[in-house]
Amino acid sequence: MNISKAKEQIRNAITAYLTKDDLGNYVIPVEKQRPVLLIGPPGIGKTAIMEQLASELGVGLISYSMTHHTRQSAIGLPFISRKSYGGEECDVTEYTMSEIIASVYDLMETTGVRQGILFLDEINCVSETLSPLMMQFLQYKVFGGHRLPEGWIVVTAGNPSEYNDSAREFDIVTLDRLKKIEVEPDFDAWKEYASAVHMHPAVMSFLQNKRNHFYHVETTASGKSIVTPRGWEDLSKMLLLYEANGITADEDLIVQYLQNAKTAKEFSVYLDLFNKYKEEYPVDSILEGDIPEGLAERASEAGFDEVYTLIGLLLGNVKEEVRERMEERRLLESVKLCVREFKAAASEDTAPADNIKRLIARIESGREAGLKAHSLTREESDRMLRTVSCLYDMADLVSEVPDYEASFEAMREAYGKLAAAHNEKAEHTRSRMDNLFRFAEKCWGEEKEMLMAATELTADPDSVSFISIYGCDEYFRHNKGLLLDERDIAIKKQMEELGL
Repeated sequence: MNISKAKEQIRNAITAYLTKDDLGNYVIPVEKQRPVLLIGPPGIGKTAIMEQLASELGVGLISYSMTHHTRQSAIGLPFISRKSYGGEECDVTEYTMSEIIASVYDLMETTGVRQGILFLDEINCVSETLSPLMMQFLQYKVFGGHRLPEGWIVVTAGNPSEYNDSAREFDIVTLDRLKKIEVEPDFDAWKEYASAVHMHPAVMSFLQNKRNHFYHVETTASGKSIVTPRGWEDLSKMLLLYEANGITADEDLIVQYLQNAKTAKEFSVYLDLFNKYKEEYPVDSILEGDIPEGLAERASEAGFDEVYTLIGLLLGNVKEEVRERMEERRLLESVKLCVREFKAAASEDTAPADNIKRLIARIESGREAGLKAHSLTREESDRMLRTVSCLYDMADLVSEVPDYEASFEAMREAYGKLAAAHNEKAEHTRSRMDNLFRFAEKCWGEEKEMLMAATELTADPDSVSFISIYGCDEYFRHNKGLLLDERDIAIKKQMEELGL
């Protein structure tokens, strides 16, 4: 299965494992909660989905690479303990707490988070001396006499042996105690993640057209050849930073991330074309509806690569604006909740500004705990910081206001200004999205280029949310054909399955 489906399977397993009965006991006892075993090639996002799940479920996350552990670090160090059995004293070997188990307790103590995911990567590469103890842990959740706290779900991951010389196959007894999920690279599943993390538009448009370059791992006579989703994402981040700092990216940079000569060469050539068309086509003017004379005619007669790159440039610009608008909207929701909480907690015994500062302290404390628990995404953390900044501005506004009613009105007015500024920007973004479709229609009519633009926006979660809230007449007009095509395909598929 692809990484998106694997994530959903793990989410469902965690939900089931954390379900309690009316007496407060886990419906599935801890020792019967099979650890998940994710098996798949390197770089496809196994670690990334653990971070996403921890954030989405609001649980903690502890991650370890098992290749770094020895028997002693995993189960703890032995020491002699004096005990009495049946009136007779004797020396007993016990163990200090495992570093792994201790890290879970540390996180619980510092954050107050009681449930979480213990993610053990490269599980099939543990040393021979640690392997038997690892198998025992997977079944009983115990290392050296110290048990993993209840509420913590074990998820493991490993690479198939063809990708890692030190990887070993699990025996039948071990596999029978695991939930095994095999994951394969899948570009369509990765696209949704890539859109959410704002992948460089050149990367997205290149891979949309050259899917055979999305994933490639092999060993040849000249060495290892590696191209993975992780490599594309890391390269994307560097390309964005290079552009921000006025540095030109070249093939020497690209091959550091795409460690396959052919793929690096092809993407380098494409990036040069991408930057060339970026200079020749005034994307901002097109989206403002100000199309220079002769530009539409050039686009309509251009070759496939040029057209495809131009659409990628236009879509990349629009999707980035949409992302900013939707993040502004999420910030507004956060601030609105704080204003409501301020009103609900009104007290004449406390100055209004002091109550706002209490809200700020709670958010800052929650952010710190979330970061320690690894249960916050970068976007969520940044949003909390921006919320705090807005609240500080409001605290300044109400510092001289005599009563709570006037303070609330001042805060509501400040929120209204933020909302009005956002709505004005959203209307501008909606207009630019409309102009994208008008330009595409002028250049290519209802041909595949129009379908490409509608499809890419439909596949982008932020764009779909934006359109559902603020609308886009041109999108709906041109998307009707896409929806009918999809319905027709679905009907045909159902007929085939029924033998009709």
